[in-house]
Amino acid sequence: MEKFESIRAEFLKEIEAISQSKDLEVLRVKYTGSKGVVTALLKEIGKLPVDERKSFGAKVNELKNFVETSIAQKREELLRIEIEQKLQSETIDITLPGRRLPAGSIHPISKTMEEIEDIFIKLGYDIEYGPDIELDKYNFEMLNIPKLHPARDMQATFYISDELVLRTHTSPVQVRTMLKQRPPIKIISPGTVYRCDSDATHTPMFHQVEGLLVDRGVSFPDLKGTIEFFLKSFFGEKTTARFRASYFPFTEPSAEVDIQCQICSGKGCGVCKNTGFLEVMGCGMVNPIVLKNADIDPEEFTGFAFGMGVERMTMLKYRIPDLRLFFENDIRFLRQF
Repeated sequence: MEKFESIRAEFLKEIEAISQSKDLEVLRVKYTGSKGVVTALLKEIGKLPVDERKSFGAKVNELKNFVETSIAQKREELLRIEIEQKLQSETIDITLPGRRLPAGSIHPISKTMEEIEDIFIKLGYDIEYGPDIELDKYNFEMLNIPKLHPARDMQATFYISDELVLRTHTSPVQVRTMLKQRPPIKIISPGTVYRCDSDATHTPMFHQVEGLLVDRGVSFPDLKGTIEFFLKSFFGEKTTARFRASYFPFTEPSAEVDIQCQICSGKGCGVCKNTGFLEVMGCGMVNPIVLKNADIDPEEFTGFAFGMGVERMTMLKYRIPDLRLFFENDIRFLRQF
């Protein structure tokens, strides 16, 4: 009995001194581990006389249960203390001012796209979207660009198969709209387009906004007035525009639109090649063949279409010299917007 009391007293002394959970585990191994003090007592049972074994074994089990229970209670106590200490040390003082995170900004391409859309929405245009992977039929043939047509060479198309392409313009959206909707039609079609080209002013992937209006009595003056209104809204009231005769398979007559150089105000510089003007978009009256392909009677309805590169519009408005800056994700550049 003296041995049991001695072990019990020594255990209580040691457990009382423990203040960390890791030390508690060391104590458990010392007393109830495979080579522990209490475990050693169990091994002595076989050495005792038969009549003493039962009472001795009961005392050993009682001591073992006492040690295990005490350790479990101490573990809960230490865990509660550790939690309290963490709550005290990790408390956030919400009265302190927070750290300000740097705010992001809208990408200049997205900013320009949204501004263009807003102008045409005010004019009553709806927005239509279409797939980036397009059927050759919609991208070319229904727009009066059949196979072997020279305009296909100008497009520098990414072909996926004989019938599938990465769209070279958003004009297929106009075709799809005319097929599913009867005039009057008044839409713009913003989106991503793809062509095999890459330099300071061209990139294989870029953005366009194209527009289409089909109704009775639509004329070239309607187109001219719409374009001039848009350019003055986008670049400013003092913007001067001019129309030059051009050729597009899907419009007839066709024109390219120039604006007075935003860099030199029309005086002539390296950017405008000393002409005082810069090309910004193409336009024209919808070719009757295109209307027929969409099952719209060109004798009853006429229309106009236009298209512009969003990157070019952005470059001119913000005087950015290199198209590649838009895609380099340089935070110093993007932060300006």
